[in-house]
Amino acid sequence: MFDFVAKHKRILQIVTALTVVPFAFFGLESYTGVMGGAGEVASVDGSPITQREFTEELRRQLERLREMFGRGSDPSELDTPEMRLAILESMISRRLVQAEVVNGRMLLSKPEVVAGIMAAPDFQESGKFSSERYAAFIRSRGLPDEAYVAQLRLEIPASRLAAAVSGTAFQARTVAARLIALEGQKRELSEAFLPADQFLARVTLDDAKVKAYYDANAAEFKLLERIRAEYLVLSAEELGKSESVTDAELRAAYEARASQFGDAERRRASHILLKSKEEAQKLAAEARQSPGRFAALAKSHSQDPGSAEKGGDLGMFSRADMVKEFAEAVFRMKEDEIAGPIESEYGFHVIRLTAIQAGKVRSFDEMKKELGEEIAKQKGAKKFAELAGGLNNMVYEQSDSLKPAAERYKLKLSASDWFTKQSSPELGVLAHPKLLAALFSPDAIQQRRNTDAVEVAPGILVAARVAEHRPATQRPFEEVKAEVQRKLVRREAAALAQKEGSAKLETLAKGAEAGLRWSAVKTVSRRDAQGVAPAALRRIMMAKVEKLPVYVGVGRGDDGYAIYRISKAIAAEAGAEGKNDEELRRIDGQAGVEQLEAYVTGLRARAKVEINRANLEKK
Repeated sequence: MFDFVAKHKRILQIVTALTVVPFAFFGLESYTGVMGGAGEVASVDGSPITQREFTEELRRQLERLREMFGRGSDPSELDTPEMRLAILESMISRRLVQAEVVNGRMLLSKPEVVAGIMAAPDFQESGKFSSERYAAFIRSRGLPDEAYVAQLRLEIPASRLAAAVSGTAFQARTVAARLIALEGQKRELSEAFLPADQFLARVTLDDAKVKAYYDANAAEFKLLERIRAEYLVLSAEELGKSESVTDAELRAAYEARASQFGDAERRRASHILLKSKEEAQKLAAEARQSPGRFAALAKSHSQDPGSAEKGGDLGMFSRADMVKEFAEAVFRMKEDEIAGPIESEYGFHVIRLTAIQAGKVRSFDEMKKELGEEIAKQKGAKKFAELAGGLNNMVYEQSDSLKPAAERYKLKLSASDWFTKQSSPELGVLAHPKLLAALFSPDAIQQRRNTDAVEVAPGILVAARVAEHRPATQRPFEEVKAEVQRKLVRREAAALAQKEGSAKLETLAKGAEAGLRWSAVKTVSRRDAQGVAPAALRRIMMAKVEKLPVYVGVGRGDDGYAIYRISKAIAAEAGAEGKNDEELRRIDGQAGVEQLEAYVTGLRARAKVEINRANLEKK
């Protein structure tokens, strides 16, 4: 037990810090959203989820997807009715758990939350709480301090309750072992592909069929409403670049944080952990008489099973990695010295110091550039917080032009190309859902008024206006006839490919040759698809493999038809003990998710939940 704590103490400290305050960065408006005054998307026992609240959550989720898949990706393609409903359902689940917190009187006290805020790393500067950073954060979120504290009083215990429910779940070990075995199965296979392209020449279409498709799917051939926009950007990062940093500021920052700039001294020690002080005293005396027997004594007597097997060795560690009493003793010792008994919360330790690795502190010159960038960034954030409110007021009060605001705040007035309401990475800062909604609103299009200044990302504020507008128009049949024809021809060719592929599959099943060209053999599993599409992989892994080879056919939409020849089935390997433990933890985690879902389902069955479909689909 002590060995585990010694090696993971720092990690546990970090995790604890992350779970105390950073709820500030997720779902801030779920408790105060009623203040928004927007239409309801849903309500839970009369507690509304507002349009504004839902839009912000949708934006956050799309932004996270964009971060996951790279800035060049277009997560707005996932802004589908199914995606919107899934996000709303997660918000309803959170609201149900929050209601349990309130009903169970589990709210945190205000002093507890304030203490957590003051200890949060995001609000620290030079190792101390920065009221300026906190104030800037509050202003950027548009929340008064009291509302923010009230938010955290609810959000933190709600998260702890959810964690407590999911954390008690585990999968039966026989079931878990079976799941691991299934996931570890492999198949050796080759692939033959019948592309739709080779069937294109066989397809014939008359004009009547093309026109019928156009008439039935006219919306598919509409030119969407589009605009060109003017916009200006207030960026904390850009403001920081224009801020000068003095040598005195750099030196002050370095001196305040010098202990953080480098590698701390590390030491290696072995220990014998005992519950009895008297026994520890006896073993300490014996170890001092015969230092060479320390490892043998640890193996025979230590009650820390993790380190006892290694002769008490705890490896290299820093002072912060160990509990206070143990660390203070070790970092007073000389190499090869034996000390003890040392009492800690785990018992009594007899310690032998086996190695010392000196710490290294980076010099002022080495840190100068990094510190300069950090201080400039802080100044930029401060200036951003000072200017944000004034910019928003000006674009609202002088709503017929962005030029006054651009001149007042020395910002570049940029112009976009034509674009639709569908977000895409090419739009850059204009891709934010809230900003797009504002630009395509009647107020912006018909009255040509500025949008509000929208925070599209932390520290980036954008105000925009419509420069030109083109309404949605229906493309005439003659204009799109060739396009429709190409689409239908390819569809018919894919159908022919599937028909021929199915016939060849029957031939192969009878043991005859089908005249196919097979790819090189590759090995796939549920964990490693090797480029095989998910639908095909499912069919491959579910195929009966008692008698090989086995053939599986899968359509690939308009691309054609694929046939897979399974030549070998490989059972899951018996993994190493550590690997199995990792797999069991993962499966228990899945069971935890299912248990939490069941818990929330029970809460929902007792609650009155209403969803406004019109507001949910409003973009």
